[in-house]
Amino acid sequence: MNWNPEQYLKFVEARRRPALDLIARLGGKSPSRIVDLGCGVGNITRLLADHWPQAAITGVDSDPAMLAKASSTASSIDWQRIDISSWHASVAPDLIFSNAALHWLADHQALLPRLIGQLAPAGVLAVQMPSNFSSPSHQILRKLADDQRWQTRLGGVALGKVLSATEYHRLLTPYCRHLEVWETTYWQALSGDDAIIEWMKGTTLVPFLARLDAATAEKFLAAYRAPLAIAYPRSADGRTLFPFKRIFFVAQR
Repeated sequence: MNWNPEQYLKFVEARRRPALDLIARLGGKSPSRIVDLGCGVGNITRLLADHWPQAAITGVDSDPAMLAKASSTASSIDWQRIDISSWHASVAPDLIFSNAALHWLADHQALLPRLIGQLAPAGVLAVQMPSNFSSPSHQILRKLADDQRWQTRLGGVALGKVLSATEYHRLLTPYCRHLEVWETTYWQALSGDDAIIEWMKGTTLVPFLARLDAATAEKFLAAYRAPLAIAYPRSADGRTLFPFKRIFFVAQR
């Protein structure tokens, strides 16, 4: 996949809010070693650095363009280009933080216990992921990609996937001394033309558009635009209301 840092940052405040909520849930913890898995452009990693200035912080991502953006501003953060699926801590961290990244990885039943097992004693795994896959934005996209016009190129492309809150609670409980799992729907009022498409182009649409040439991508987006406009009508003030559900958990080893 080819990520575009500038596209991702178009709605930076809306994307930042869930991370701030997750940080706030960590209360008075004082980790000395923090790893941000799926750090992307590094804006959330810098929030972690601001919140815990005494900590040694590592930002991990697999995309070179996103990491180039992350490292373009001087900081003490150690940026590492590694796929999360193969990442292993060289020194056990006190906090593994992941904001809107782990839904791209399969087999959470194996991944999450492996991550918890790498924490220092009493360390914390704090995770936020989109849980919006049953929403019109994602269901329209899935149906369109499976249409005969696009199926050969797009039929097998993944939207990302998460388990239910109940399933995460059952999965993580045996590995944790303390666990919180919750869901929040953010009622995002997005500004600008084609707001939903512009949002989706920063994340969910990335693997779909990566398989299409420019001309075909425009045709695909045009076919996506029409049903989106019905599902998410633009209001008189020019903004588009885009409810977006996210799942969180904080698991202490």
